[in-house]
Amino acid sequence: MAVKELPHNHGQSMEKHGRIPQVQEFQEAADIFKQMSDGNRIRIFWLLCHCEECVVNISSMVEMSSPAVSHHLKQLKAAKLIVSRRVGKEVYYKAADTKEASLLHEMIEKLVEIACPASEKE
Repeated sequence: MAVKELPHNHGQSMEKHGRIPQVQEFQEAADIFKQMSDGNRIRIFWLLCHCEECVVNISSMVEMSSPAVSHHLKQLKAAKLIVSRRVGKEVYYKAADTKEASLLHEMIEKLVEIACPASEKE
């Protein structure tokens, strides 16, 4: 890779930075962070990291209307952070079993200093 000359020479070389990724390579992270811009959505995602539930029960647990919860679930599902399964007329939601969902769950817990219910039993 050719070394790019910078407009201002501050005694640093671009070689130590290596290849700087293109904006498109950060888009997935940006999309996930965009979904996390709402406290209610983060709370619903965190909840679904610990259980699988239907909209009615999620609504009751987070004290929100079912349409509001459904809106947040749609956003989380579009970001591939949650998955759903249908049993008859009921749809159940839970966190996706992905590296991104797992990292986000861990980050939320560290940022708000809460512990998983499962880890409290240990």
